[in-house]
Amino acid sequence: MEWTAKLITHKLEKRIAVFFEKDPLLIQRMRTIVGARWSQTRKCWHVPNTEENRIRFKIFEPIIRYPSADGIVQLKKFEQWLLSRRYSDNTIRTYTEALKVFLTYFNTKLAAEITNDDVIFYTNDYILKNNLSASYQNQIVNAIKLYYSTVQNKKIEISRIHRPKNAKLLPNVLSKAEVKMILEAHVNMKHKMMLCLIYSCGLRRGELLNLKLQDIDSKRNLIFIYQAKGKKDRIAPLSPKILEMLRTYYAGYKPSIWLFEGHNKGEQYSEKSIQSVIKNAVSKAGIQKPVSLHWLRHSYATHLLESGTDLRYIQELLGHRSSKTTEIYTHVSTKSLQQIKSPFDDL
Repeated sequence: MEWTAKLITHKLEKRIAVFFEKDPLLIQRMRTIVGARWSQTRKCWHVPNTEENRIRFKIFEPIIRYPSADGIVQLKKFEQWLLSRRYSDNTIRTYTEALKVFLTYFNTKLAAEITNDDVIFYTNDYILKNNLSASYQNQIVNAIKLYYSTVQNKKIEISRIHRPKNAKLLPNVLSKAEVKMILEAHVNMKHKMMLCLIYSCGLRRGELLNLKLQDIDSKRNLIFIYQAKGKKDRIAPLSPKILEMLRTYYAGYKPSIWLFEGHNKGEQYSEKSIQSVIKNAVSKAGIQKPVSLHWLRHSYATHLLESGTDLRYIQELLGHRSSKTTEIYTHVSTKSLQQIKSPFDDL
């Protein structure tokens, strides 16, 4: 008789769900357990999350570990160094969290005593054993390298640490028809305006939310994007159509500081809310793909390329530091591919 069990929250209560094929004997045994109930929605039996039941169903909750006292001091030093170099809030949070996981793993050692061999062991015993992603592995390695080369002034030989090969993933691109359906899905002017601006200027989510009224130059038909990814400023052209939409939007909402504000005047629109905006638009448009805001940026770049815009200009418009980043859009542009004649047609 085989069964599996896992911890769940059912009606705000911590429970243990037990799954098994319909078996009269097992059902009879479940009924003898105090507090056992059948869930019609989950299609399983569930019992109270008690120590007795955890042992009975072999549920072992993970042991929560923390960095050592030395590790906490080192994390603070690393954070202070990142702040002094004016790294973005997201980068500081990402790097310190990555280093925290690493120092927690070696919480019986002083950070200064950790060697290159320890890092390799950590990669194999923690990252690979737990099937963590290649991007997460690179994130950890980058944080370790930066911490040891700055705070500890100690060289970690990254070349000896096996970095995973980066997966060559193509950007997700929508057709112009799909983009139009998404942009026209919302009746709410503010929601429509945000999505239209992201697509028409190739903005990132944070770039849109950080826009202020003075960042729109209506006389020159330009939008200014300040201190974007990589601490870079850039400008993007505003289409006359978008400018007219912005005027209508401003007349209706009268934002005071941020171009897009929340319910309270002067309050910046939240990331969570803009995620709901794209999710609802995709649902209303009847599109089954897992579209995110960044798909609109990818689609903007690809559609520019297909219309004949030079790759160097697209690089500037997107704010890419390297042309190699922009070149990926050549792999999803269908304009040239569609002109290729298959040899099958000559048979």
